[in-house]
Amino acid sequence: MFVPKLIVCLREGITREQLTRDLMSGVVVGIVALPLALAFAIASGVPPERGIYTAIVAGFLISALGGSRVQIGGPTGAFVVIVAGIVATSGYDGLVICTLIAGVILILLGIARMGALIKFIPYPVITGFTSGIAVIIFSGQIRDFLGLRMERVPVALMDKWVAYWDAHRSFNPAAACVALGALAILILWPHVTHRIPAPFVAMVVATAAVQLFHIPVETIGSRFGGVPSSLPLPHWPSIPWLHLKNLISPALTVALLAAIESLLSAVVADGMIGTRHKSNMELIAQGVANIASPLFGGIPATGAIARTATNVRTGGRTPIAGMTHAVTLLLILIFVGRWAAMVPLAALAAILVVVAYHMSEWRSFAGLLRAPRSDLVVLLLTFALTVFVDLSVAVQVGVVVASLLFMKRMSDITHVEGVTDELRDPNEDPSEITLVRKRKKFVGGYEIPDGVEVYQVNGPFFFGAADKLTEVMSEIDKPPKVFILRMRNVPVIDATGIHAIELMAANLRHLGTTLILTEIREQPLRAIVRARKLQVFGGRQNLAKNIEIALERARQVLA
Repeated sequence: MFVPKLIVCLREGITREQLTRDLMSGVVVGIVALPLALAFAIASGVPPERGIYTAIVAGFLISALGGSRVQIGGPTGAFVVIVAGIVATSGYDGLVICTLIAGVILILLGIARMGALIKFIPYPVITGFTSGIAVIIFSGQIRDFLGLRMERVPVALMDKWVAYWDAHRSFNPAAACVALGALAILILWPHVTHRIPAPFVAMVVATAAVQLFHIPVETIGSRFGGVPSSLPLPHWPSIPWLHLKNLISPALTVALLAAIESLLSAVVADGMIGTRHKSNMELIAQGVANIASPLFGGIPATGAIARTATNVRTGGRTPIAGMTHAVTLLLILIFVGRWAAMVPLAALAAILVVVAYHMSEWRSFAGLLRAPRSDLVVLLLTFALTVFVDLSVAVQVGVVVASLLFMKRMSDITHVEGVTDELRDPNEDPSEITLVRKRKKFVGGYEIPDGVEVYQVNGPFFFGAADKLTEVMSEIDKPPKVFILRMRNVPVIDATGIHAIELMAANLRHLGTTLILTEIREQPLRAIVRARKLQVFGGRQNLAKNIEIALERARQVLA
């Protein structure tokens, strides 16, 4: 479980042909990652080189230590909103602390084998906050796409658009033309070839056009200065102990997003190559990467679905491809990093507009509009909170509301009902059964003595459905001498369910009624024994293996 896929692949053996394909794929993915790393860093409110640092350090560690054969790690659009918010409120130092905490949380989740639980995050929650992130990323690119002159862009969505309107007179037609040209390349180039990535072509062509024709647009160099040509030495930050508690919530959000995004990416990759990833090892690798990335000047990282898919399509089948992608970016940084200052921001804005379009999953969003009402509520609530409030709040509220609605649905399918006359002896004559019904009660083919009531619970008996027993007791006019509760259709019970049966036993005992539990399945019986509640029901004599034994015990009580 905790052996990286790299070790597994090395044990299995890698052919020379596959090694060549992995190396070539890593180079291609590295070229794809370059403009995206620059763009995601700028959109997150940090200098562009920090995106490259992240792709190099985190990308290498995620591939080397991860639980997926083809996962590509680095900065992603999912983090843009939360990173920009942390940087705006706590600065880069606050972001470093958040990322370190998130890394520790991810490692603990992996060690605790919680990887499989991430799949229980409801699909409407994922679609809601992903679509909301796409809207925010798109909104954040308007200044550079149109070349607006603004000192800063507000964090809140509505404030952004108000500020854009106030600055609309500074519209730069040259920047808009560069952005539209890059956008056209991004849309049309994939129809020409997939060998050279469209984002890289758009960035190179836009940069060349701006430099050759001296187009008056803002570049990375004019806004941020030069881009370093080396990887910085690791640096441990000073921890702001007094304000540390304010960083816990965003750190949890970073960890949750990293876990969800990386495991979703790994699942997509599994479907493409027909393998299975190790979710817990992947979480540990993500944690290590998110601890190392900020120490080298980076930002949060996770598995990138688009780059992982590119890796698969270009022939990558082992973690060597992902490690090569990181090495490729390191070589680009060292030898041509200084030229990154020439890249026009309008071209990067066009790249992020396309990223936002693909992130929006508008087809999935539109499909969920026809989903059950509870899922629609979760979708719209998560989307609205992401766009208008905060991503941290959106994820937390979305998961909580989805969980509450799920518990409501589960409680709706759990019910307690009388089972008198439920089954008959198949050997009895039908005409005799008709006559018997008028004067006797049966259950499972056995006659129920007078003074005995038989009810059964159908469905999981947990805290969302525990009040159903209270409702049943209120429906019984005259307390019986014996109350038999069949539990053959109860697959699971929790502490609240046990407590509800305990209260029921106490109330029945007060009325002079004996409670008999019958046909208890393994988990409920084990839970009752572990809770030491057998004596509450009168001991093992009032636990019957089947309805026949329960009725025999009832006759003993009546006697």
